[in-house]
Amino acid sequence: MTAMKGPGIFLAQFLGDTAPFDTLDGLAEWAAGLGFVGVQIPCDPRLIDLKTAAESKDYCDELRGRLARFGIEPTELSTHLQGQLVAVHPAYDALFDGFAPAEVHGRPDARQAWAVEQVTLAAKASANLGLSAHATFSGALAWPYVYPWPQRPAGLVEEAFAELARRWTPILNAFEDAGVDCAFEIHAGEDIHDGASWERFLAAVGEHPRARILFDPSHYVLQQLDYLDFIDRYHDRISCFHVKDAEFNPSGRSGVYGGYESWVNRAGRFRSTGDGQVDFVGVFSKLAQYGYKGWAVLEWECALKRSEDGAREGAPFIRDHIIRVTERPFDDFAASGVDRAAIRSLLGLKEGEA
Repeated sequence: MTAMKGPGIFLAQFLGDTAPFDTLDGLAEWAAGLGFVGVQIPCDPRLIDLKTAAESKDYCDELRGRLARFGIEPTELSTHLQGQLVAVHPAYDALFDGFAPAEVHGRPDARQAWAVEQVTLAAKASANLGLSAHATFSGALAWPYVYPWPQRPAGLVEEAFAELARRWTPILNAFEDAGVDCAFEIHAGEDIHDGASWERFLAAVGEHPRARILFDPSHYVLQQLDYLDFIDRYHDRISCFHVKDAEFNPSGRSGVYGGYESWVNRAGRFRSTGDGQVDFVGVFSKLAQYGYKGWAVLEWECALKRSEDGAREGAPFIRDHIIRVTERPFDDFAASGVDRAAIRSLLGLKEGEA
């Protein structure tokens, strides 16, 4: 078994308009100063020219070289926002237009085409960067019907996933051509939001080998889903890992649905890593048990704590939780060293018996 890599940090929540958060080099130097050795890069034009990265290995080598000056390497690229736009229910058109360039606002078909192109480019860019996995969202067509009231008509969910598969299969094929896993973050607001919906999607895309999972236990806490059992069930499809915390404190007033309250006042809310309820000892142990060899990447989101403090605490938290997998059994000191003949004797078997 191989130990996972880390600590890494997802840059999306830290990208801003002022130094050092306004350039990839600035963010890399800042992250290195906190003890991170990898950065997960959102496909934002301020950080990466995605089209050039997809077309030019030289550009990608230069990008890696810039990061290496700070002791940093890319962990994965992320198209969370673009992936969301691969499938958008019309109820969310106005809200999700902000994820796309102005020229496709108010034009859902053009927005979708742009998103598909972006994620497909990310497959090629990931390959040119020497990455093995990519992080994204699935988008959602059925999410407005997640609660079965009014009663869902027969076939609605099946058709939604069939259409999701029609849109994603060509993209997954592009990832197959690139030799890169496409890891969907299991997340509320996506049609793939738990194990059951993941199984629906996987079946709809014919068990596509590049359809993979970005595991983030925080979203499972908010859904009251057993995230350790999730690893047991789906570990063979986990290619990315967000180290992110959350807590769930229900009352007689509010529970999973949140009562339209702000993040601070919801029963379920994201917390800075180590401040919530996720059993990270259990999570890191399960991933080590199953030989996860990808990155452990901090995704910081918290309803209370400053982002800079969460980032500063995140690197040592991940470093201290990564398990260096043993190369020999712990009880080797007590090995008997007996040969086959002695083993047969211990079993009461005579030499020559079948």
